[in-house]
Amino acid sequence: MNQSHQLYQDLQKKLAQGWNTWDTRSVLTHVHLPSGLAFRLGIKEYRDGGHLQESLIGRLGNDVETVVPGPRAWDGAYTSLKVAWRGVEISVETATDGEDWLCLATPLACHNHFKTPLLIVEGGFLWNFPGSVSRQGSSLHASVPEGEKRSLGTSTNSVEEPQTRALGPYLALPLDGRLALFTGKERSLEEIGHIMAQRRAELEPNGLEEAEISGAIQFCMAWDTIYDPSKQRVISPVSRNWSSRQGGWVLFCWDTFFAASLAATGLREIAYANAIEILREKTPAGFVPNVSNAHGFKSLDRSQPPVGSMTIWGLFERFDDRWLLELTFDDLLIWNRWWLENRVVDGLLAWGSNPYDPQTGNEWEFSAKGVGERFGAALESGLDNSPMYDDVPYDSSTHCLTLQDAGLNALYVADCEALTSIARELRRPEADELAARGQGFRSQLTRLWDEEKGIFANRRSDTGEFSPRVSPTNLYPLLAGAATPPQARRMMDEHFLNPDKFGGEWVMPSISRDDPAYGEQHYWRGRIWAPMNYLVYLGLRRAGLTAEAEILAQKSAALLLREWREHGHIHENYHADTGMGCGYDHSDRFYHWGALLGLIALSERSRVEEKR
Repeated sequence: MNQSHQLYQDLQKKLAQGWNTWDTRSVLTHVHLPSGLAFRLGIKEYRDGGHLQESLIGRLGNDVETVVPGPRAWDGAYTSLKVAWRGVEISVETATDGEDWLCLATPLACHNHFKTPLLIVEGGFLWNFPGSVSRQGSSLHASVPEGEKRSLGTSTNSVEEPQTRALGPYLALPLDGRLALFTGKERSLEEIGHIMAQRRAELEPNGLEEAEISGAIQFCMAWDTIYDPSKQRVISPVSRNWSSRQGGWVLFCWDTFFAASLAATGLREIAYANAIEILREKTPAGFVPNVSNAHGFKSLDRSQPPVGSMTIWGLFERFDDRWLLELTFDDLLIWNRWWLENRVVDGLLAWGSNPYDPQTGNEWEFSAKGVGERFGAALESGLDNSPMYDDVPYDSSTHCLTLQDAGLNALYVADCEALTSIARELRRPEADELAARGQGFRSQLTRLWDEEKGIFANRRSDTGEFSPRVSPTNLYPLLAGAATPPQARRMMDEHFLNPDKFGGEWVMPSISRDDPAYGEQHYWRGRIWAPMNYLVYLGLRRAGLTAEAEILAQKSAALLLREWREHGHIHENYHADTGMGCGYDHSDRFYHWGALLGLIALSERSRVEEKR
């Protein structure tokens, strides 16, 4: 094992230690690593006689819990949230003190119950880790094969309540007042309350908007970070709701690279883990798949937007760890060459989907649809049902859409440039190859300038006609340095600032406001998506469009904070007329890339500070 692999292995080992919310299925399950000992908190209520065993943030459906996440540390040293379900509302805070785990549960409301609800505390070992738990009075006692023993005590007495769904030992604690749980030495309710107050004060925003945005990024990323026992790794899937439906975890390509950039604002190790682990999901063909999940499914027909090299180079610029470049360069290079070998149509790149034999027994219905067809190629864009790809023919000879995509070509240029920087830092001979490739595609991008519309347009490769559909991706050539100053000015005045196009109170819609599909406000058909804002922002910065960059940063922050302050939500996407994420089933309420809206604002404030 070379040094870079050993350093990463040590990093993952360091991450997977101690008490944290490692279990995908519930934010109220606290797990100790490496032992796998878990304490799962739930609510037993007496209105309908139910037992809430698992709690997730933003779950949709009838009779579901409402979870409002609060401040929490990256490493689980402090967590806080509120849960409301069937008329019962409680707050739960946890903290660690060395190897000890502490918990403070406070009842906040109880409506229409004839009997006091209970906090059910189940003990056990997750993922078939060896060990045993027994109950003795009002405490739980755990032991592992190595002889280590842990006990969970409580500040109140457990009552007998056999009507639960628990399969193992549990405590049933009346929620008639504040109560505490603790491992290790016995502690009073007052002592634990004091520790929680101190930890909470350290993490709560100080009243400044910048601190509030930083907190939103941290709390969202930390709550979405889990442990994957199958590959013995810490990762941050897009959300627990998505992951729970996919067997434990689901990793999307560009989503996970963005997760690395978000984590870099607070914890280097989680940033590295996400960037490296999504690269390790690469297919036998060498590309990073659109999606892979815990069931073993991978999209073997398609990739997703190539933002990996930009992400890795950004992490290096921030943390200066050369070993990260050494560990990832070859995988990034193979992926970069794959685009060149599989997605070039008449000198420019197009999205595609390569046919393959189904993975029998492992097909995920959504992602298995469209293989070797138009829909599969649209999925490779990451923009799924975008109207940009409506009625665009799929060419079975090239396995690509007959559409040369301005956004894809711009991102590919940026990928080549970042990979060139990595190669030069590592003194790799491929640097000249990559630099030439980036310059070549930048030159080819000039073919996509639509003088009539004043923007870089997608062009049909079968007819030579420019597409009438315009999205924020048509501004990505700014990120590639492909626009002349006059072209950039037209793009700003005629599109970015124009309220009939992308301007307005809430920005940026995923298709131009004057597009026939905009009014649908369905997924990528008009709604606002944080990654689009983020990539456009990076383009504005590169092009020196400082006034426009500031506008985008301010409006992105306003969009993020609106529902964060009200509900503790960070949405997958937002309505472009109202700025709301709620009220729409196809917007996960705790999807980490929504926090890119905050990363834009933090990046802009950092730029302003540097300028001063």
